[in-house]
Amino acid sequence: MPRKTAASGLLQLGASAAAVAFALVMLLPFLWMLSTSLMNEFEVFSYPPPLVPASPRWQNYPEALSAMPFGRFFVNSAVLALFTVVGQVATGAAAGYAFARFQFAGRSALFAGYLGALMVPAIVLLIPRFLIVDALGGVDTVAGLVSTELVSAWSVFMMRQFFLALPRDMEDAARIDGASEWAVFWHIALPLARPALATLALFAFIDAWKSFLWPLVVTRSMEQRVVEVGVASFHGLYYANWPYQMAAAVTALVPIIVVFLLTQRYFTRGIALTGFK
Repeated sequence: MPRKTAASGLLQLGASAAAVAFALVMLLPFLWMLSTSLMNEFEVFSYPPPLVPASPRWQNYPEALSAMPFGRFFVNSAVLALFTVVGQVATGAAAGYAFARFQFAGRSALFAGYLGALMVPAIVLLIPRFLIVDALGGVDTVAGLVSTELVSAWSVFMMRQFFLALPRDMEDAARIDGASEWAVFWHIALPLARPALATLALFAFIDAWKSFLWPLVVTRSMEQRVVEVGVASFHGLYYANWPYQMAAAVTALVPIIVVFLLTQRYFTRGIALTGFK
């Protein structure tokens, strides 16, 4: 028994050490980016390259963010993320509940179409999306930027799987008491689906905030650019100034980190409840 206990302790210690090492490997690029953002323009090219700046230059951040209208970029990204989160949570919850609870003609075929859409690479749909938005006069507008992001086949699939896993007892009891289908959905199903909704909102926010290709194609003026496109444009203007580029990149990551930390509890619980392992 003592030998088994010792072996189990060593195994647990080894697993913990491996997890810490793996976490450090995953954090290393971000730590390097953060360190580079605080160096001066020539310190980056010294040999051997320093791991930490000799004298941190915190002024790199305001100087980099004032070199281009990053304030406007952040506002545009926030607007895109807000509409994406609200749209995908609303449509995903409503459609997922309908697929999970209602019987209607063509339900299986329609849901198979949703699953088929998940298999199509997003870049394949880029030109058709642009042509439709352009025909409607939405190029270089907020409406054109956000309109194609309001519905996600993945969000519908995720919410359907979650609602299928929920017991119907409370919903049936509410119907017996005379509640309408809307009341059952709003007062019973949605409160029980909060972990899944938080997970969906987190994924939608991250996807919208780091969106690059679609905003690059559908926007033309600097006033309509989002953060990711702005950082790419910044790289073209300051291709030799790595501290400025890293400062802009670190700033662009801050909202994602904050949102993830605030929703981590719901994210973990939502993943477990929806069965995605």
